[in-house]
Amino acid sequence: MPKGRIWFKQTREEKGFTQEELAAKIGITRQHIGLIENGVVAPSVEVAKKIAAVLGFNWTRFYEDDSDERR
Repeated sequence: MPKGRIWFKQTREEKGFTQEELAAKIGITRQHIGLIENGVVAPSVEVAKKIAAVLGFNWTRFYEDDSDERR
């Protein structure tokens, strides 16, 4: 199973959004946000762009290699 996206969850929390609030703002379910955060699914380009616009990062971050994420 793919590793979770720790950076995404941290960014969402730092910006003050719950999963439900972010999901409502971009038009997807809270469950979908959870699946993305846990690395179960990758967001579509459309969803990645919407999330990135709300949270203020480059949408391509979702598709980068996180193997060296440990800091």
